[in-house]
Amino acid sequence: QVQLVESGGGLVQAGASLRLSCTASGRTFSLMGWFRQAPGKERKFVATILWSGGSIYSADSVKGRFTISRDNAKNTVYLQMNSLKAEDTAVYYCAAGLGTCSDYECYSREYNYDYWGQGTQVTVSS
Repeated sequence: QVQLVESGGGLVQAGASLRLSCTASGRTFSLMGWFRQAPGKERKFVATILWSGGSIYSADSVKGRFTISRDNAKNTVYLQMNSLKAEDTAVYYCAAGLGTCSDYECYSREYNYDYWGQGTQVTVSS
């Protein structure tokens, strides 16, 4: 049975840092990433990393502040979030995909991810 288990969310003040973790069990994937959904808004792409080669794709809104990384041995992906802002408040979802893509447009689409975590809440107070 495939599972994605997230951890690391919480309540922090603006400017603080958090690190999210997502551990996959049951199989390995070709890519793992993060999406987020703010209250009353649609879910949006944050970042993804390819398991082979380690290429990274990130949304412009988080570049320079968020860093995605992986630990292949632990089948775990991390999202280091620095300089957090109130607008980063959202439920963050881990996602894993079995296929491949050709570009950012492809990697940022939800339909390219086959499994999803339950979500972890990140709240940034201003």
